Amino acid sequence: MDRGKYGALIDAETWAFIERTDSWYPPETATFPVKKQRQIYDDMCREFFAGYPAGVTAEDGTIAGTGGEIRVRRYRFTKARPAAQIAYLHGGGFVVGGLDSHDDVCAELCQRTGFPVTSVDYRLSPEHVHPAAFDDAMAGFRSAAEASDLPVVLVGDSAGGNLCAAVCHATRGAEKVPIGQVAIYPGYGGNISKGSYVEHAHAPMLTLADIEFYAGIRTGGNKITGDATLAPLQATDFSGLPPTAVFSAQCDPLCDDGRDYCDAIVAASGKAKWFRETGLVHGYLRARHTVKRAHDSFTRIVDAVTALGEDRWPY
Repeated sequence: MDRGKYGALIDAETWAFIERTDSWYPPETATFPVKKQRQIYDDMCREFFAGYPAGVTAEDGTIAGTGGEIRVRRYRFTKARPAAQIAYLHGGGFVVGGLDSHDDVCAELCQRTGFPVTSVDYRLSPEHVHPAAFDDAMAGFRSAAEASDLPVVLVGDSAGGNLCAAVCHATRGAEKVPIGQVAIYPGYGGNISKGSYVEHAHAPMLTLADIEFYAGIRTGGNKITGDATLAPLQATDFSGLPPTAVFSAQCDPLCDDGRDYCDAIVAASGKAKWFRETGLVHGYLRARHTVKRAHDSFTRIVDAVTALGEDRWPY
């Protein structure tokens, strides 16, 4: 691998993670047929599966959605006395991923926060183009909110972070709204001609070409503008959103989206905190047990979810 400008910025532990990932999920995977992409992604996620912490159990079920039944996985921790619950929306470019790809992440969030977690298996593109994933994310939030008196914290990584924001925008003024949202290296539909999109266009793990490829699949090749349920940064009103924490990887074309989204919320008199995680790359959640920087970031993520679930704003 030609490490180029990232040779010093990314530490040895993270390079080892990148190389291990590439051995299962090569950088050119985005050019493969979707069925093949999903097989490769699922194999890679199994390679990184860390198991469940003691005391965590999970049960699969279904909820009703506008496009039919939606699969969900519900996690519980035996020793918990929760203040809130989590609705989790997984990453994968709206094309890959599901209940299994982020299974251990959800189990660890459940154990470390003490909050029950519902992971939502939203529909994927190209079989189901926008707004299918958003509709399922909304159904997942509403089902969790209606099934329990516990308030809901939305948590998601990458594509899932985008969906968390879309749900927060769409539920303003509703009877039940998220108490907070935590996003990990999300993409919000920012300006791809400047900032991190240019500086990190060829970053390890995710490139600008990958982002454009997946964006096109999500919309079926159609150009859609002004739709906050697709690209939250295209919203014209950022008021009334719940307290928000966004964790961006420094070496990621999507990095500035997190900053810009948080800045927009703060400018609208809301509460938002952006974390730029130094030297980390897209997908670093899978490195939380092998890379100290990723481990420390995951601890900050857990702390943010816990604080928002307890209706605290520590920032």
